[in-house]
Amino acid sequence: MFDLYLKLGFEHLLDLAAYDHLLFVIALTVVYQLTEWKKLLVLITAFTIGHSITLALAVLDIIQFPKDIIEWLIPVTILLTAAYNLFTNTKPTKLNVKYIAALFFGLIHGMGFSNFLKSALMPGEEHLLVWQLLAFNLGIELGQLLIVGAVLLINFIVLNILGLKKRNWIIFVNTVVMILCIWIVSRLS
Repeated sequence: MFDLYLKLGFEHLLDLAAYDHLLFVIALTVVYQLTEWKKLLVLITAFTIGHSITLALAVLDIIQFPKDIIEWLIPVTILLTAAYNLFTNTKPTKLNVKYIAALFFGLIHGMGFSNFLKSALMPGEEHLLVWQLLAFNLGIELGQLLIVGAVLLINFIVLNILGLKKRNWIIFVNTVVMILCIWIVSRLS
């Protein structure tokens, strides 16, 4: 059972139908290079802490938020992250603002993950809920790490092999992310 929910979490994060979470991790990661992996690790960990908290609280029915509001707020978090990347220096800052934002945005994304997980839970297996929750969350983390690694590799290729300027790359990627988020929000209306 553990491996089933691990796979569900992994596949959910990498599912192109759930591209909003992919876009968020891309927007968080694109401003970093491989040499800045420690800063990125702290940032991704802040996001993970946030979404783990609300994923657990929502699945355990301790908190509840309307699905429509969460599905609208998720692309807003992506838009704000991409806009921040566009309108700040290309060098990552001390990250205080980014850490807090990643943690807060993680809280919102966790509620989105919980909507999916709740629909995937099998009736009559409530006694396994904690294990299912843990496995699903670990699956999300593995998928997230795969995306982070892919973005860092692409950044390396684009910046170091193809020679594109970092600022131009950040502008391009975040503009595409913002356009996709505006499209997502327009579909929700």
